Amino acid sequence: MKLKHILIVVAIALIGWFVYDSLSQPGPQDLEGNFKETAFYRNENNTGPIVRIYAVTVSDTLWSQMQQYGDFMPHTKYGNTKVYFFLEGKAPTTVQPDIPNIAVNFQSNCIGLYEKDAMSQVNFTRYPFSR
Repeated sequence: MKLKHILIVVAIALIGWFVYDSLSQPGPQDLEGNFKETAFYRNENNTGPIVRIYAVTVSDTLWSQMQQYGDFMPHTKYGNTKVYFFLEGKAPTTVQPDIPNIAVNFQSNCIGLYEKDAMSQVNFTRYPFSR
C-alpha cells in the first residue's frame, strides 16, 4: 500500500515538472528591445512554399537580440521567412509579397533583415537597403 502512494506522488511530481517545463520555454517576449510586430504577410498557397514576411519595431539596434527574435519566428520546411526590423515609430503597417517587400519610403528606416530560406539557411543583414 505504501509503494502505491509513493508511485502516485512521483507520477504527480513528474507530470507537474513536464507541465512547468513546457510552459516556461523562452520566447520573443523574453528578449530585450521591446519588439512589436507592425505588419505581417503569409501567402495562402498551401501546396507550395510558405512565405512569411514581418515588419517589427525595436527600441535599439540590439543585433544579437534581433537575430534571436528571427530565430523564434515560425518557419516551414521549404518555406521562406523574412523579418524586417525598424526603430520604433518608423515602421510600415503593411508588407507585400512582391520584392521589395516594404514600401520604398520605409526602406531607409530599415535597420536589419533576418531571412531564413527554403533550406533553413539564416542570413542577417544590417541596414539591408543602404547598399
